[in-house]
Amino acid sequence: MTQPKNKKSAAREWADALVFAVIAASLIRWLLLEPFTIPTASMEKSLLVGDFLFVSKMHYGTRIPRTPLQLPLTHQKIWGTNANSYLDWIELPYFRLPGFTSVKRNDVVVFNYPAEFEYPVDLKTNYIKRAVAIPGDVLEIKKTQIYVNGELGTNPEEMQYSYDVMTDRTLSPDFFDDYGVNVDSYMPFSNGSGYMVMATAETAERLGKSPAVGSVTMRVDRIDFGDPRVFPDGAYFGWNKDNLGPLEIPGKGWTIEMDRDNINKYVFTIEQFEGHKDVKVQNNELFIDGQKVTSYTFKQDYYFMMGDNRHDSLDSRYWGFVPEDHIVGKAWFLWLSLDKHKSMFSKIRWNRFLNGIH
Repeated sequence: MTQPKNKKSAAREWADALVFAVIAASLIRWLLLEPFTIPTASMEKSLLVGDFLFVSKMHYGTRIPRTPLQLPLTHQKIWGTNANSYLDWIELPYFRLPGFTSVKRNDVVVFNYPAEFEYPVDLKTNYIKRAVAIPGDVLEIKKTQIYVNGELGTNPEEMQYSYDVMTDRTLSPDFFDDYGVNVDSYMPFSNGSGYMVMATAETAERLGKSPAVGSVTMRVDRIDFGDPRVFPDGAYFGWNKDNLGPLEIPGKGWTIEMDRDNINKYVFTIEQFEGHKDVKVQNNELFIDGQKVTSYTFKQDYYFMMGDNRHDSLDSRYWGFVPEDHIVGKAWFLWLSLDKHKSMFSKIRWNRFLNGIH
């Protein structure tokens, strides 16, 4: 005779359900969709602080985890602690499953922050920007306007810049709110002559028509000013955030001659992301693993990412190209948006509910 199965206790049923939920959520998060929250204003007004969105892993192909020894549903740290959520005893090579598409120009992309070297690649902090140039593109920025392969680039509908709003009055938060400018997007000058305001061109034009405002002027770096903070070497090339290039975006299989200019443009990328153990520059010559290199062929694709809030975004203009193995996924759609400056039910931005991301 078969013996009747012992009925599971309530605690055991709850434990089994919890384990199943964790496994299912981990698989969905790894294979299909991952939630992401907009933490900064670098993509305003296209994406707002407090937007909650889903990132599609399917579009560009799911990456096989490179750091497999990790607690499920964590990223860098164990929740509520400063302890690492992973062990780096095993690191797998980069591999990506087939996707629906590749990264297209002007896609909004979530990726691992390239300049964060203290974590494994797949556990670096997630950033979100727009891919303004893809492998093989020649990028130029002239007086804030992007040009790709010599043609005028496509601007996001609600792209922002910084403006000097000059006035002899004290402007209230309610005044700025009427123009769609929140309290984090403006700052008074110390001498009381006006405000620095992050705004779209349309908003800046409306502000300029206000009787309370004397003038509105966009802030633009001089074309003859080389900013040493700007990638790859703003001081050497005379480039800044508003005037940059021409700069060709590296692609897998692209071979370049390692002359002085190309060394200055690409040596950081070669050293940090191409998998070499020993990269040195001596007397304007490149040496890899002790051997002089006169030409170099790139091993993977790279992308140039910029925020839609062009004067309030730390992006590829400052820390360089995004390698293909750092790409997490495509920003797909919003499922919630909360305004931290509002209260109760007015916090919810109902007009953004389930919006697609473009």
